[in-house]
Amino acid sequence: MTRAGARFSRVEPRRRARAFVLGLLAELPRKNCWTIAGHAGDRTPDGMQHLLSRARRDAGGVRDDVRSYVVEHLGDPGAVLVVDETGDVKKGTATPGVQRQYTGTAGRIENAQVAVYLGYAAPRGHALIDRELYLPKSWTGDPARCEAAGIPGHAAFATKPQLARLIERAVSARVPFAWVAADEAYGDNGPLRTWLEQQHIAYVLAVARDHRVPAGAGRTVRADELAARLPRRAWQRLSAGDGAKGHRWYDWAWVTISNPGPGHRCLLIRRNRSTGELAFYHCYSPQPVTLAAPVKVAGLRWTIEENFQAGKGLTGLDEHQLRRWTSWYRWVTLAMLGAAVLTIAAAIESARGPAAAGQIPLTRNEIAHLLAAVTAPPGHDAGHRLRWSHWRRRHQHRARTCHYQRQITQDHAT
Repeated sequence: MTRAGARFSRVEPRRRARAFVLGLLAELPRKNCWTIAGHAGDRTPDGMQHLLSRARRDAGGVRDDVRSYVVEHLGDPGAVLVVDETGDVKKGTATPGVQRQYTGTAGRIENAQVAVYLGYAAPRGHALIDRELYLPKSWTGDPARCEAAGIPGHAAFATKPQLARLIERAVSARVPFAWVAADEAYGDNGPLRTWLEQQHIAYVLAVARDHRVPAGAGRTVRADELAARLPRRAWQRLSAGDGAKGHRWYDWAWVTISNPGPGHRCLLIRRNRSTGELAFYHCYSPQPVTLAAPVKVAGLRWTIEENFQAGKGLTGLDEHQLRRWTSWYRWVTLAMLGAAVLTIAAAIESARGPAAAGQIPLTRNEIAHLLAAVTAPPGHDAGHRLRWSHWRRRHQHRARTCHYQRQITQDHAT
């Protein structure tokens, strides 16, 4: 909060912003201006609502502070920028960007608000560092509706792959990274791939099974047809990284994509060892790399799902009840800041040394529990919370040990 304090013109909103972030980090049954104000000791929610809507502050500057805070503690030249969108199911029609649309959060078409986020995944941890709200054509084509929601007049329709160009802000800020990763919605977008290659940015982008790749002599072939032609010796067993239940082992293969331009391109194929299900990735790198490099990046793409889960579960990223453009950006930026605090605290604890015998290291969830205990209003028993913390970590340690032992037994059997 000291870092972001300069973005506020007066001391009162600066102090209120600190109380707001503590409220987002608190274990409240529902996080909105009413509950956060009550947690802060305010008599009414007016001050918190003023902070989000009318207080003089630089939301873009706070976003930059979140990004620099994350990079300062987690920055690594081999890091991966991960792009993805998430939807928040909302009622009514006044929330900026809301309409009936597909959202992976619900797994179906719902009345929802969708935003594109940029995650930063590094060896020490991962966190969200940027965001842009998606405005459907039903909004950008209705100036009166946009004006009522406080949406700037210059805001125009942009597809989600076009919003992914927020990568430019990370590049301009000299954020250290080596790769970009994203799912099919971005990988199947040719203009985005072309732009990344023009910027000499390496990427591993998921694509659909019917994605067509050059096969020479002006011909193209579907990704799944190309995979079916591969001989058995083309597949290698590699881990996509650690998961909650141990290493995530898959069979991998890659095929060079012919292209007259500079750089190296390939189709990366992942096969589930149990079901045989295939996944495909269009990859590019300015310099030659080994198969292990894009495999690792493909595995890190899932970190943004963990960031969404942490943001929504721990800092109220999706719990806002806002009808103004500015308020949305201010809420999600402070929620990102709160989640970054948890990520960096976990990284600092991990750097101090291994966890005590019989316990897993402190996680973001566990730090959130402990932080809520020490910042709780009077009447909360911090000792009780600490005892529960030790119990949860011992239980998780036993569960993880059992998962690893079961995996080793299965590997020996096969």
